[in-house]
Amino acid sequence: MGKIHPENISSPSCSSPYVTSNRETFTIWMKSLVFHGNGCTVFNSKGELCFRVDNYQERCSNEVFLMDLNGQVLFSIKKEKLRVFGRWNGYLCGGFKGRPWFQVRKNCTFSRGNVICNVNLGYEKSIESCYKIQKLDKKSSFKVTNTTGEIVAELKQKQSSRGFAYGDDVLTLEVEPQVDQSLIMALVTVCGLISRKL
Repeated sequence: MGKIHPENISSPSCSSPYVTSNRETFTIWMKSLVFHGNGCTVFNSKGELCFRVDNYQERCSNEVFLMDLNGQVLFSIKKEKLRVFGRWNGYLCGGFKGRPWFQVRKNCTFSRGNVICNVNLGYEKSIESCYKIQKLDKKSSFKVTNTTGEIVAELKQKQSSRGFAYGDDVLTLEVEPQVDQSLIMALVTVCGLISRKL
């Protein structure tokens, strides 16, 4: 099946529609809109489609694409080969050329603490990471924290207004103000690959 996204898309500007002054809540449905595809579909608090993820291949692919509602690629995500603990590079727009815009490094399973991954922006190989992805108590739940330990995003199983949980494939993502929602969604995508849900 042919890929239904354009090859060349300009980089997002500083006035990104994915950075807002309010906390945003998204619903993530771990199903692809593409027939026989693997990925997920993301809706905002108004029920409008805003992001989708597809790999156009089999589950747990080494390459996936985060797109907007029109199918334009925001991030291309690729797993590096020959890495014991896992490393994923995120490239702006469609393609895997040039230096990655972000890198996610998975921690070894026997390391202490609940930090699953460390995130660096601009591919800077500094010791201190820009973000940390930390596992929470419940299944499929985690939070993203910045360098000062503040929570910038949190993912958990979606619940109804009466407190009943939906299925394991329906999640809620809360993103704090002034945080790039597209970047957070890209990190959620990597976590989906790590947990073999994409």
